[in-house]
Amino acid sequence: MSISNVQSADPSASFAHDAGSHDQLTAGDLVVGVVIGRICQSFDLFVFGLGCVLAFPAVFFPFANHFDGMLLSFAVFALAFLARPLGSMFFVVLQRHLGLPAKLTIAMFLLGMATAGTAFLPGYSSWGWAAILVLAILRFGQGFALGGSWNGLASLAAIKAPKDKRGWYAMLPQLADPLGFILAAGLFAYIWSSLTPQEFVDWGWRYPFFAAFAINVVSLFASLRMVVAPRYAEQLKERELEPTSMRELVRSQGDNIALGAFAPLANYALFYLVTIFPLSWAILYTQQTTVSFLLVQIVGAFVCLPCMFLSGKVANRFGRRTTLAVGALLIAVYSGWTALLLAGGVVNSYLFVILGYALLGFTHAQAAGAVSSNFRPEFRYSGAMITSDLGWLIGAGFAPLVGLALARYAGVPYVGLYLLSGAIGTLVALWISRQSDGLPND
Repeated sequence: MSISNVQSADPSASFAHDAGSHDQLTAGDLVVGVVIGRICQSFDLFVFGLGCVLAFPAVFFPFANHFDGMLLSFAVFALAFLARPLGSMFFVVLQRHLGLPAKLTIAMFLLGMATAGTAFLPGYSSWGWAAILVLAILRFGQGFALGGSWNGLASLAAIKAPKDKRGWYAMLPQLADPLGFILAAGLFAYIWSSLTPQEFVDWGWRYPFFAAFAINVVSLFASLRMVVAPRYAEQLKERELEPTSMRELVRSQGDNIALGAFAPLANYALFYLVTIFPLSWAILYTQQTTVSFLLVQIVGAFVCLPCMFLSGKVANRFGRRTTLAVGALLIAVYSGWTALLLAGGVVNSYLFVILGYALLGFTHAQAAGAVSSNFRPEFRYSGAMITSDLGWLIGAGFAPLVGLALARYAGVPYVGLYLLSGAIGTLVALWISRQSDGLPND
């Protein structure tokens, strides 16, 4: 069913009357909307993350050595993950008063302004410490806006998916993340290879941020085209997928929030340890060229895609909880090889990237699907939203910063221990949920 058919459907017809008709939004329609929006968001996040490695140390922290400049850049990077749950809570209130379309419009315009502001921001040489302060404010604004971009499409798609295919439908929206990385890394690789290092630092790094701003506009209209459809609003209400009081959510669903945040922790810890962190390590401590390493990471992202399809099939057969547990065990094994793979030369570092992306695909495919049905119906919308925010904050937000600091000051093996802690967190959360039957295995 096309989106245009959704918009032309009679808004006065009741959901009950249309329950068996072709005017409904299908799970496939919803997945398309989610993927388009998430590719845009993923591209935006990876552009900033890659900028932290390739440009920000020289542009905003020239007074520090290269290593310290990257650490400071990663500290700014983490601000978005601190802001995201705050943005979610603020925009939930806004949605209750103004409606979902208005909320999304405000959030996406804020995201676009923060991204465009970064593209135009003068560096430390022009503004001094004010440039760093504004960069931090813009990054916080990005995270705040991302919290407001939650639209319920993924939760509705998970509910509407056939029960024996929920693992597959949970996987499909997650495809957006490797695709977003491929676009961001490919653009940076092209610009880096086309300019001198000085030209890249002076102005070349800004072009991906301009592209991210343009893509945000596409994301806004793609999301609005879906959520303003009368059938979408009706089905959200029918399924009780509407924002609720955060106080009541925490009071009555606190255990589910904790389990949902920690269940995909292994995946979240791995996410930026194989995307942003290895590039920083390669630039600082190896002789590999930036473009060659970015190309290897792009290959890894392509490897990630079939592993996500495999995860969807496995989850359909054995359940999402089982799939997440298997993925966590594989990540635990992988963490034991981190020191050898990072410290063993070019070939081993490439293996670290490729294997890491394969595992990321298998686990990331079910990271969101694990929390969709974890809450009582009336809390599902807000519960899935805040659980996702907390999971990214705990597992991913500080991963590049912690990984690089551990590798430098404690030794590369401690990066593996950090990753192992995420795997243990996932396994413990899954075990507790199984005992309490808090996390369905469908």
